[in-house]
Amino acid sequence: MSWGTELWDQFDNLEKHTQWGIDVLEKYIKFVKERTEIELSYAKQLRNLSKKYQPKKNSKEEEEYRYTSTRAFLATLNEMNDYAGQHEVISENMTSLITGELTRYVQELKQERKSHFHDGRKAQQHIETCWKQLEASKRRFERDCKEADRAQQYFEKMDADINVTKADVEKARQQAQLRHQMAEDSKAEYSSTLQKFNSEQHDHYYTHIPNIFQKIQEMEERRIVRIGESMKTFAEVDRQVIPIIGKCLDEITKAAESIDHKNDSQLVIEAFKSGFEPPGDIDFEDFTQPMKRTVSESSLSNSRGDGKSEPKFGGKSKGKLWPFIKKNKLMSLLTSPHQPPPPPPASASPSAVPNGPQSPKQQKEPLSHRFNEFMTSKPKIHCFRSLKRGGAGPEDFSNLPPEQRRKKLQQKVDELNKDIQKEMDQRDALTKMKDVYIKNPQMGDPASVDHRLAELGQNIEKLRIEVQKFEGWLAEVEGRLPMRTEQARRQSGLYEAQNSSAVNSCAQDRESPDGSYTEEQSQETEMKVPATDFDDEFDDEEPLPTIGTCKALYTFEGQNEGTISVAEGEMLYVIEEDKGDGWTRIRRNEDEEGYVPTSYVEVYLDKNAKDS
Repeated sequence: MSWGTELWDQFDNLEKHTQWGIDVLEKYIKFVKERTEIELSYAKQLRNLSKKYQPKKNSKEEEEYRYTSTRAFLATLNEMNDYAGQHEVISENMTSLITGELTRYVQELKQERKSHFHDGRKAQQHIETCWKQLEASKRRFERDCKEADRAQQYFEKMDADINVTKADVEKARQQAQLRHQMAEDSKAEYSSTLQKFNSEQHDHYYTHIPNIFQKIQEMEERRIVRIGESMKTFAEVDRQVIPIIGKCLDEITKAAESIDHKNDSQLVIEAFKSGFEPPGDIDFEDFTQPMKRTVSESSLSNSRGDGKSEPKFGGKSKGKLWPFIKKNKLMSLLTSPHQPPPPPPASASPSAVPNGPQSPKQQKEPLSHRFNEFMTSKPKIHCFRSLKRGGAGPEDFSNLPPEQRRKKLQQKVDELNKDIQKEMDQRDALTKMKDVYIKNPQMGDPASVDHRLAELGQNIEKLRIEVQKFEGWLAEVEGRLPMRTEQARRQSGLYEAQNSSAVNSCAQDRESPDGSYTEEQSQETEMKVPATDFDDEFDDEEPLPTIGTCKALYTFEGQNEGTISVAEGEMLYVIEEDKGDGWTRIRRNEDEEGYVPTSYVEVYLDKNAKDS
């Protein structure tokens, strides 16, 4: 089966077929190239997806990845990143092994095909030239034969005519002989040309064309084999990454199997455990006695003391639910507004809409209900002074529950110890360098490192002092040290006044995991710390200064918690501007202060307050 013998007369069709084969190869190259682009795009999307859900540095999400479920999710993200890398490998291998190789092969194939068909056309042109020479020799032989016949006939005519001279007859005879000689020469030339053409034609159809077509057939067969090998490579490239992709999937499965719900539950306990005990029962208040129905000190501060009065220190009896919080601040927290302010009345008349579009006046809830609501909901602000002055946390984390405070202190001690180790490593390195300089003065001046060594020594000493300070607080929390005296507490609290005065009023706020404040911690604190002068410092603190005045534009009945009633036209003092929530804090006198809607009053701020 050879194209040279079977397709000897299909030169044009073979030319079209081989061109179609090259087009098929180029189409396959384009297909593989688009596949590599899809793989790259898919890998890029997978990487972006993995990066999108990676925890951000120095964010709250990093703390969430201590749980086994979130760690498994993080492992899944990492494995998806590796999974995307394998698709990039597929793209790279297909580009180098298939696209690049086939592109070069197509160029070589085009050159080879061009050469073969050029040889075929050249052979065809040669045989056509031979055929033209044969035709020309044949026509010339035919013409000479006709001319010899006419010359012979003319000679015979002249020889038969008696009127023609002998010279004319001789001349005709010679002309006839010349024509016969020319015909014989043309005949010999035609015979020779015919033999040559037959030989060339035989070589053309049985030697040259079969050889050329055989080369074209081999070229086409190599193309077919090459495209088949490329398709195998296409599959092998995918098959090579399957084991690695399988490992990625196995790691994802392993990460999923490592999830421990019990461990996660324990981590939640460690993260949010406050160390407080649940609040005790509230004592029964007998309202049959002729007394004012308000929160009594005995009902709040002695709820776990079985009605017993607290021990007196320095002649003062102070019953408190939470340490270092005044009763007026406690009531302010209990009655602070938790809803948007009402819009001003449509009419300026006080009787038109006395309190804006409020719901019908309801009977105030009992104090026990408000107390329970306060115990189960975390207040947004611990005290108004901390909100006004910035609310910076204390250095010893005393604003946190005991268990959380212990963890923070331990973390701080560990960080300081790491810093000390770094400084000591630097000091050791500089000491060795100084010893080298002493032994080899040409390498450097030993005195050049003394200043840095002194700085490192000072830094280490400062860090050790900090470690001792935090270890002392940690030991106090863990109960390893004896109770500190009042003087020691004053000394350890000096830094709070230096850093931020806002801490003094609410540094000892205690809250349970759900944000409520418990009574047991108050009792423990009262048993540890004398409540004489130390409590007076917080009870006698200065009230918030006035920053201006205001005039009530409408009558407002302070029915909600934390609000104060005002009458139209009444002048009052402003002690806190609107923070964006629609409420302004005002004061009528030293004992009466609260919030009113900003739209109900016209505020006149002092110039000094505006400048500050």
